[in-house]
Amino acid sequence: MYRPEAFAEDRLEPIASLIQSYPLGLLITVGADGPAANPVPFELSPDGRKLRAHLARANPQLDDLRRGEPVLVVFQGEQSYITPSWYATKQATGKVVPTWNYLMVQARGRPALTNDADWLHDQIDALTRQMESAQPTPWAVTDAPDGYVGAMLRGIVGVEIDIQDLRGKWKAGQNKTADDRAGVRQGLSASHPALAAATGEA
Repeated sequence: MYRPEAFAEDRLEPIASLIQSYPLGLLITVGADGPAANPVPFELSPDGRKLRAHLARANPQLDDLRRGEPVLVVFQGEQSYITPSWYATKQATGKVVPTWNYLMVQARGRPALTNDADWLHDQIDALTRQMESAQPTPWAVTDAPDGYVGAMLRGIVGVEIDIQDLRGKWKAGQNKTADDRAGVRQGLSASHPALAAATGEA
């Protein structure tokens, strides 16, 4: 992706945090019929080297993944239109234009598929625990009957991506003046608090 230096984010901690907060990644492959893209919930390994997920066995994108060619996964965090009305520079000179601020992570790597029931169960369990952690009464995989879970697992295929490149783009006004950044933070504070907090960070 186009990533000017001011917007580059390569630290694992904020990248991992974004993926955990917005785990529904867009899985992009290229096969015999051209590009394919599907939204898939992923989990990132603690060391940032693996992405794990699963696809329905009927999903034709599995044919692309079986080839083992590099894939791209895009995680979109908070994003918002930025009106020039928030910039202090608008009042001073009027020399401002609208823009779009956003937080994004892209991961590239080679996929491997698995039908191993233990692997699939562990992946489903880990993703479920991550997503249920904020619920007042978290649901667990063990809440469903074993036979039912087993039948569901037979309908999916596990995907593990060996990450070769992991990078973020925090386009959050780092190239603006302090006063302009303050105006954007105020403008975003109610509707997009995470993006407001990131505005102007180095």
